[in-house]
Amino acid sequence: MVTPGILLIDKPGGLTSHDVVARTRRAFGTRKVGHAGTLDPMATGLLVIGIEGATRLLTYIVGADKTYTATIRLGQSTTTDDAEGEVVATADAGTCAAVDEDAIRSGIEDLTGPISQVPSSVSAIKVDGRRAYDRVRAGEQVELAARRVTVSRFEMEQLRRGDGTIDLDVIVDCSSGTYIRALARDLGAALGVGGHLTALRRTRVGGFDIADAAALETLADAPLISPADAAARVMPVLAVTADEAIDLRHGKRLHGQAARLQAAEVAAVDPDGQLIGIVEARGTDIKSAMNMPEPQR
Repeated sequence: MVTPGILLIDKPGGLTSHDVVARTRRAFGTRKVGHAGTLDPMATGLLVIGIEGATRLLTYIVGADKTYTATIRLGQSTTTDDAEGEVVATADAGTCAAVDEDAIRSGIEDLTGPISQVPSSVSAIKVDGRRAYDRVRAGEQVELAARRVTVSRFEMEQLRRGDGTIDLDVIVDCSSGTYIRALARDLGAALGVGGHLTALRRTRVGGFDIADAAALETLADAPLISPADAAARVMPVLAVTADEAIDLRHGKRLHGQAARLQAAEVAAVDPDGQLIGIVEARGTDIKSAMNMPEPQR
């Protein structure tokens, strides 16, 4: 029997998130494996993997805020807004050299906070049921609608000037759905020199940190985070009695108990420390929004 849980993997470059899921399936001997948020092949860093019943938690983890470290290259634009695309425009070396640090910091500040962002056309967003990048590869013109995202931190840690380009090492805290390569593209556009992403590493997803992640080569021996502990990292916890746990598992409401909830979504945990599921208020009652599979005895 495969133990359900959450696994943290440090994804290396060159692999898709699906590649990591496939390896996890083989290592744990189960098809019930998923991930909470895609990383492009070029990107490295934290991939949150759900195994067996813990896959039900992924929908609640994927929306968590995230932290990235990245390198932005100013002076060149690419077809994909990152280093995997073809260079389509190069700024004049003199123009790029004239961009000073104050202008860069001002441009970064303008992209901090609640912003409207147009995702890259080669993103994984679905357009009429198909991924945008599949449509682009098929030769279609894809224009995605702008979306509201929040960039709570966008800091430049280092600036390096090259031959006609400027490389910026940055750190970004942002809401789910933010595209870091779109920040690179938009910063370069605002400065009049173009820009794209040359490196990207995800270091945090909600309460999960890269420091706790295992290398892909050691995933079979990596510790699993229990569903209850994993849920507690992304939402408040409600301790329920054994009788209340039974009622919730059977689809019954806890009548008149909604005042016990601290948020819209709360993890219900029984006296044995088992995650019963995610509960929400329905009027004055508590009702299950998602129930975990009952543990095998």
